Amino acid sequence: MRILHTSDWHLGKTLENISRIEEQRQFIDEICDIADREQIDLVLIAGDIFDTYNPSSAAEELFYNAIDRLNNKGRRAVVVIAGNHDSPDRVCAASPLAYKNGVILLGYPGSDAGGYKIEGKDIAVVSSGAGWFELKLSSYDYNALIVSMPYPSESRLEELLTREVDDDGMQRAYSDRIAAIMKDLSSNFRQDTVNLVVSHLFMREGKVSDSERQLGGALMVEPDAIPENAHYAALGHLHRPQQVKSCKVPCYYSGSPLAYSFSEVDYCKAVYIVEAEPGKQADVKELNLSAGKPLKLWEAKNGIEEVIRWCEEGRDINAWIDLEIHTDTIIGSEEQKKLRDLHPGIVNIRPKLKNQQEYELDYKDRETRRIDELFKEYYMSKMGMEASEELMDLFLSIINQDADEETKENEAGGEEYETKIS
Repeated sequence: MRILHTSDWHLGKTLENISRIEEQRQFIDEICDIADREQIDLVLIAGDIFDTYNPSSAAEELFYNAIDRLNNKGRRAVVVIAGNHDSPDRVCAASPLAYKNGVILLGYPGSDAGGYKIEGKDIAVVSSGAGWFELKLSSYDYNALIVSMPYPSESRLEELLTREVDDDGMQRAYSDRIAAIMKDLSSNFRQDTVNLVVSHLFMREGKVSDSERQLGGALMVEPDAIPENAHYAALGHLHRPQQVKSCKVPCYYSGSPLAYSFSEVDYCKAVYIVEAEPGKQADVKELNLSAGKPLKLWEAKNGIEEVIRWCEEGRDINAWIDLEIHTDTIIGSEEQKKLRDLHPGIVNIRPKLKNQQEYELDYKDRETRRIDELFKEYYMSKMGMEASEELMDLFLSIINQDADEETKENEAGGEEYETKIS
């Protein structure tokens, strides 16, 4: 049985407010091509399909298009679980339609894949329970037994964890609870089935990056929680493709298909192809992905002229750039615009002033100055460049919103008050 493991698509995610939807279409095309070329029988998508609980219509459309193509008109099974960024109910909303063709959508730990009927002749759920199911594919004389654990948040294990009072105790209780659930579910594994685990977990020893939001403070799971009698464990949550080497079975994070922060510069992105059959050790192959623009860090130690030369030479022309410039002077808005015109992929410009002075302003001076002028000067002193029009518009909108609310409060108290900035 040939299995494709992918995860952490984060459809709808941006890079510093820059849309990545076209790049996400590219990696969906690439993953679908891989599934066809590698003659995949079963696709496991291990959570974080979307980047937010309320994804855009474009992100949802891309997801439905992807699972339809991966399903190959009902000839290839697809299993999708929710991650911590996903709304479990939203992920499962299409179940009445998806299950008909063999696309299994699971939102919560303990979900039962037997809740809907698969109508195609090539795929069937022959038995199931809370958190596990047995999947039959017509081209094989053996079945796959899948233990599924969509993101098990602390709140979903609250009954146990609230009895622990300290952080270490909660950490142990969480990991022990996950291990106990896995052990119970894996009792359904048999010698004559391909035994798989698909989950969205933060495994101890996993290597993280800055793009994994909502990870700080997350409770970790010990590697020995993964059942020893599994052929393969397909994990989601961490964005760097990697093997959890302390596990006693092949256990992998497929990572995100795109680099989603500049901490992932030069990371190789991948999916895993797994060949498994009963009674034999699984064979795992990593396939690198090429879709999407690379992320690059530029450090211009010789000032803005060096950046201009790089741009004119066509350096990293098809990349997103985080730029640091060593400079003696403030970088004005016109210079920023010129750089971005020369290279539209420049996302961040961070001047590093060689002789940076601390920003100080006498209290009486502050009293006579407009707040937007003060903000411009402070931003320039700290960032080494002028605040953009977009940033000033955002700053003023926040100030005006606060002023409107304060005005309403004062008017309700019988006072007149106006601080709005034009």
